[in-house]
Formats: sequence, C-alpha cells, structure tokens
Amino acid sequence: MCSGRVDLKHVLRAFSRGMDGVFIGGCRLDECNYVTGGNYYALNMVLLCKKIMEHIGLNPRRLRLEFMSGGEGNLFTEVVDDFTREIKGIGPLGKSEGLDEAELAAKLEKITRLVPYIKVMKNEKMEKHLQDPAEYETFFTIEEVEELLTAMISYYIDPEKCQACMICANRCPVGAIISAKKQVHIIEQDKCIRCGACFEACPPRFDAITKLSAGKTVPPPPPEGEREIIKKSKEKAN
Repeated sequence: MCSGRVDLKHVLRAFSRGMDGVFIGGCRLDECNYVTGGNYYALNMVLLCKKIMEHIGLNPRRLRLEFMSGGEGNLFTEVVDDFTREIKGIGPLGKSEGLDEAELAAKLEKITRLVPYIKVMKNEKMEKHLQDPAEYETFFTIEEVEELLTAMISYYIDPEKCQACMICANRCPVGAIISAKKQVHIIEQDKCIRCGACFEACPPRFDAITKLSAGKTVPPPPPEGEREIIKKSKEKAN
C-alpha cells in the first residue's frame, strides 16, 4: 500500500486505541512505485500530525516516518528496533506526558472528528513536495496548528432563507444537520466538523447557509415549535 494512503485519522485512531507509538514506512522520495508522489503527502501528514500531538501534549517522537526501498530488509529491521527502543524509553502513552487517560481520550476524539476540516484547510500545503529536510521542522508550526484548532470558522443556516430542501443534510458527512420536511434545518455546532460541504451544497437560489469567520457567535436556532416553513404565497393567501 502506498504510504500516501495513510490518513491522519489512521494515526490518531491508533493512539486513541492505546498504541504507544506509530511507525510508517514509505518508498524513498522521488522513487514512488506509483509515480504519484504519495510519500511526499505522507511526509507532510506526519509533520502536521507531530505538531497536533504537541498541541494536545503528546511527545511527537511517538510518531516516526522512514523512507526505504522494499529490498532494504536490514535497514528496516534496524529502524524498527531503534524506534521500539525509543518508545520503550518514552513509556506508556500519556503517562510520561502527565496526561490523564480520560483527558487524552477526549482530546484525541475531538481532533479526530476535525480531520476533514483540517485536511480542507491545509490541502494546499499537504500537496507540496519538500526537497530540503531543513524545512521539515518549520513547515507546520505549533502556532499555526493552535490557530487552526482554536479559531475555527462556523456555518449557520438562516431560518428566513432555508427551504427545507434537505440537500445540505444529505451532503453532511457526519450527520450534523437536523432536518425534517417543511422545517428549518439546524446545524448542530457540537457535531459540525467545519468541512463546508453544506455551504457548497446549498442551492444558490436559496443562499441559506452563512460562513462565519473565526470568533463570530453563531445565532441560536429557532425553538423546536417554531421551525415550520411557511411559504410566502401561503402567507399572502391567509
């Protein structure tokens, strides 16, 4: 399998399940078997993940990526043995970092839910082919990750414009939109991963979804008993 197919979510899930370390092996850069440059994507994913780990308090050395060819069995053995020794030296996940088990689990769950949002926001950088290893440490910064995860955009459905077409709800990848026929749709902010799928799906003729910049408060939704959509023609008839 191409190392480029190792998703950020795969790494976070491994840590969520108690793995003390995660090792990824890939083809040497510029020697991709599939001529896709997937190993460059894997590199960028790992660099980003390490900064995310720092953000939540995990030792980034728990994640390692190494490039080698399929014929370098001896090198693979040496690298894996070295990584195993290093992880044993660091200790069990979270304990050496002073993180409570429940606290760490909650942090990992929150970050994992935001993976689609993170990938959308960092898509351009994830596609870059870094040529100089000196760039690795500063390609993603802890400040950049903190801003990404704390100053997030939000999406809001305007009850005056919503036509209950259910297109946005059907497009939402995490089921974060409360929808019913003839009722204003509501985005559940706690479930929303800020991917923007609903914003892109909303028909332009309705223009019911607003993209709110970081720091802006999302207006409260209408109460349950006041969500029925009354067509303008019906209002005039009455």
